Amino acid sequence: MRRLVALGLLSSVLVLLFTGCKPRETLVERGNREGILHLSVGSEPSDLDPHTVTGLGEAKLVQTLFDPLVSFEPDTLAPVPALAERWEISADGLTYTFHLRADAKWSDGSALTAQDCVDSWQRILTPSLGADYAYFLYLLRGAEAFHKGQTADFSTVGAVARDARTLVATLKHPAPYFLQALLNSCWRPVNVRAIAAVGDAYRRGTPWTRPGKLVSSGPFVLKEWTTQQRIVVEKSPTYYDRDRVRLNAVCLYPTDSIDAEERAFRSGQLHITYALPLSKVKPAQQDHNPALRIDRQMETYFFRLNVRKSPLQDARVRRALALAVDRATIADKILPGGRTPASSFVPPLLQGYTPPPGQIHDLAAARQLLAEAGHPGGAGLPPIEILYNNSEILRLVAEAIQQMWHRDLGIEVRLVNQEYKSVFASRRAGDYQVLLGSWTADYLDATTFLDLWRSDSGNNHTGWSDPAYDALSNRANTLADPAARAAVLAQAEALVLESAPIIPIYFNTHVYFLHPAVKGWEPTPTDHSDFRYVWLEA
Repeated sequence: MRRLVALGLLSSVLVLLFTGCKPRETLVERGNREGILHLSVGSEPSDLDPHTVTGLGEAKLVQTLFDPLVSFEPDTLAPVPALAERWEISADGLTYTFHLRADAKWSDGSALTAQDCVDSWQRILTPSLGADYAYFLYLLRGAEAFHKGQTADFSTVGAVARDARTLVATLKHPAPYFLQALLNSCWRPVNVRAIAAVGDAYRRGTPWTRPGKLVSSGPFVLKEWTTQQRIVVEKSPTYYDRDRVRLNAVCLYPTDSIDAEERAFRSGQLHITYALPLSKVKPAQQDHNPALRIDRQMETYFFRLNVRKSPLQDARVRRALALAVDRATIADKILPGGRTPASSFVPPLLQGYTPPPGQIHDLAAARQLLAEAGHPGGAGLPPIEILYNNSEILRLVAEAIQQMWHRDLGIEVRLVNQEYKSVFASRRAGDYQVLLGSWTADYLDATTFLDLWRSDSGNNHTGWSDPAYDALSNRANTLADPAARAAVLAQAEALVLESAPIIPIYFNTHVYFLHPAVKGWEPTPTDHSDFRYVWLEA
């Protein structure tokens, strides 16, 4: 009987072979054949507007659609031409003159001009837009005063179109990282005329980022955006470097389930996952799975503490919470994949900058601070609420710290889980007590982390500010000597860590699966992705 069954199966296989039938083609196999990359981008994007998005998944979408003035070499992040074919820097490091390429175009076929860049920067700095990253442009002379409404005259800002192809940016202080900063979404030009044709270009919510309305400048154009399903971008026919773009399309899938995307990868539906379930990391390492990638990343996972909410107005309570976090246990025993404990906010990977000792694990000191605040053993403290978005990793971290604070400090901790969009809205509105999230370097300088806690930062959202911190930050901007500048920035970091409106937890790595068919994939420490030169091989 077993032999008859085996013969029957063999006959079925031969019939399939000789009749030309074959198993159903997977998305990856079809993508390899058609030049279509399939990857996950984490949570559903809140928007595709380069001036208002803040998430890493959203940034990847922006990187496919909008070109920067200056691009980068993946290994070193050294600047290379993009929309600007060349540039000059004045001897004092304050004036950058960009010469735009003659063939730079918008996806509607119109020329991309220097005035478009000026108009774009004016848009993000206009207060009514409420752009969280507007403070990034404070590097420009006069930008801060314009954004804060101290003047309505944009001609006072250091952004001038000398002619159609010459853009002049004047900084308020030397910033050696300026060209690198231009990679970020907030600096990328948008077509303000096209936005105004849809609605108000200077307010959020104008539906200009929908298929058929979005006018972009990058290697791809928006073809489809089906909420909670997928976003499809196709190779742009107007892109200046289109002959070197090897992908015909990119399909990006939003999901809050790491398990679901890992299953999709195994079943041939994804070339690249956004992350990887923790339970799959060690087995993949032990099996030497060639698809496993663990990339170094300049990213810190941390708590924001809302100092406007009781009992977090009291710095002693905040410091007690910080001292009661056992970071080593979280990084070493809960999160595999090369994550490391974070006692400082700035990762120790930056050359030329040494973070201060920062926050350590000291239960005796934590309990003493609580007692000094009038809450020995947690007595009299109301429950503290930790808010986080849908993520297996964030859930495990939140649960671990919930247990630590309850066991070691006697504090009741409640966990609240929401989708990414809701958490982002709550953060901006200050509607939280403790918020678990992350920050990834936008460029390779300590200020990409430390400017976050300035009183004028649009991404602070803690309610904390300190004139002494702002003064140190301002002083660092005046120092030309790198060592002296780094020392002042370290003083500023020590100050914010001592006051504890933030609690660093661990330094992250990017752990994910990458299909071997994907070629030209070059990750960077800032998690920028250049899809222009990625290609697929069967």
